[in-house]
Amino acid sequence: MSAPKSVAYNRKLHRLVLADGMERRGDDGDNFLVHSADLEGMSPTELKGALKRAMDGGDIAVNVTHDDNIDEEYSVADPVSFRFTGGQLVVAVGYASDDYGDDAEANLALSTVLTPYLKRNRATLTRIEMDPYYVHPLIWNIDISCSVRGRDMADLFRIGEGALALLRAFESGKLTRETTLDLLRSGNAQVLVGQEEGPWLDVKVQHYDLQAQHGRISIAQAVSRFANAEHGGIVVVGMRGKKVPGGEVISSICPVPVDGRTLRQYQDAIEKHLYPPPDLLDIEVVPADGGSLVVLHIPPQPEELKPFLVHGAVVDGRVEGAFISIVRRRGESSIPITAPAIHATLAAGRALLRRGELPKD
Repeated sequence: MSAPKSVAYNRKLHRLVLADGMERRGDDGDNFLVHSADLEGMSPTELKGALKRAMDGGDIAVNVTHDDNIDEEYSVADPVSFRFTGGQLVVAVGYASDDYGDDAEANLALSTVLTPYLKRNRATLTRIEMDPYYVHPLIWNIDISCSVRGRDMADLFRIGEGALALLRAFESGKLTRETTLDLLRSGNAQVLVGQEEGPWLDVKVQHYDLQAQHGRISIAQAVSRFANAEHGGIVVVGMRGKKVPGGEVISSICPVPVDGRTLRQYQDAIEKHLYPPPDLLDIEVVPADGGSLVVLHIPPQPEELKPFLVHGAVVDGRVEGAFISIVRRRGESSIPITAPAIHATLAAGRALLRRGELPKD
């Protein structure tokens, strides 16, 4: 006996039927309302087939609510939903904005912000237009087409949520490591001006001197600070920081010169002075203010790779090439990993090798 479909359509009742037998009826005559938990394990292909059978001309939507008790009339729908239109299933995002700039310029700006994020998530922007029936705030209707290979509907919903978070960050300036990276890649580094440096963001106004040992050790230490930290981080070369009460903020963009050797020089310095190599370290050039920035992205690292060691140290301004330095990021500053912490890590590893178990203490 074949397993039930993750979602099917009951034509008689005009309801979606889930694999566990639960039914979701429409929130009006044309659309359906489901719970966000229903999306886990739901096949995009099977939902597309169900909606195709349910559609009676025009488009049909599947709205999503997080309310525990679903009420088709009173449940609050999420701004991320799904639409079956033109034979395609798309992620639909409703973005509310208080920006009353030129329509064409706003459309281009939003598209530019979203494109790198969507490309990274195997998705494309298929529609972005202002809703003519809303004035305050403005509502932008955005359709996203996603590759469904190896994904369920929950995955597609998260892509829509990420797009919405990125747009909100672009307008409000409230940023995360992920949205900051997307803004940099989309050429919107200006959004970062006025933002604080912090646990996951560090900026430098000009290139490290990679021809000198001091500069090579310094860039390796900059990367190791975030590799040894809990949440990873981003180093941006080509931005100026300014000290303010309570910390440091990004004050301006100062594009740096780049050529065909730039990225290779950064990579070589890190490879020669940092061990082990960080997982998925990304070094790239991004556009900014008619020039370029160098961005080093260090994702959160597996604990078993830590601590990351830098071959060489800068002590009182002097280069000590035979030293080993270990640093990590805390807040806006860097702190050395203590001798007891290093010893505990080494002792745990040796105990695991010798006895196959970690020390009880």
